[in-house]
Amino acid sequence: MPSFKDDNGRNGPGFTAPFGPFKGPRRYQKGSVTIGTEREPVSEPVWDASVPREPNRNTDECAQFVEERYGRNLDLSLARNAKLAIRKRIAGGLIADVDLKTTAEVAYPSISIRQVPGFSEDDVYLYPSGMSSIFNTHRIMMAFKGRLKSVCFGFPYIDTLKILEKWGPGCQFYGNGSAEDLNDLERRCARGEKFLALFCEFPGNPLLKCPDLRRIRALADRFDFAVVVDETIGNFLNIHVLPHADVVVSSLTKVFSGDSNVMGGRWA
Repeated sequence: MPSFKDDNGRNGPGFTAPFGPFKGPRRYQKGSVTIGTEREPVSEPVWDASVPREPNRNTDECAQFVEERYGRNLDLSLARNAKLAIRKRIAGGLIADVDLKTTAEVAYPSISIRQVPGFSEDDVYLYPSGMSSIFNTHRIMMAFKGRLKSVCFGFPYIDTLKILEKWGPGCQFYGNGSAEDLNDLERRCARGEKFLALFCEFPGNPLLKCPDLRRIRALADRFDFAVVVDETIGNFLNIHVLPHADVVVSSLTKVFSGDSNVMGGRWA
């Protein structure tokens, strides 16, 4: 049996740690901590689900406040309009703060800030997280174009690379994302090698390197592969990559709120 020392340096089994009075939430007030000896079990009250709970105005209001302040921050009846507002803002159709109850009535500006004709909120899809949007983009493309290898261009957030490697026939990884890597990709395509899509980040996370999207777009048009750009770091408010990409994905977790208490993703 291990030996423990008390405050006077004495050794002995079954030493009880000298903890003082307990403070804080009741769930932590379990009595003194004893090492090497057994304690009587502490009985906890059992809630009977068959007994109807008496409404408590103070408790219910507190729970609602906590949920709305630190949880969804929104009444559930407005959830559909909130999603519509997010999709419209991403599509460039919502450029001002509006009442969520009137989101559907907001008209698009005469000049689209996304510079893609016909682009609207109907082309924006929301997902539970950024990686979910990347995974589903990869899955949908394989269903549409067949099971071909993808290209991961540049040093990405690691899960992107793992998705491309593990789900599907594999991935050609160009970690440097350099002009020489694009030369090698062009040579492979010219020899007849087929690729499903090229995935890249603009800018990259965490190295902040920006790939040559114009040249990538030209190669994609020439050799018939898709271009998927993850613009999470710059996000759609600061950079505009849609004209050079077939699909733009991002993690909305970074821009949803200022408290980092929500998760979300999208592709367009």
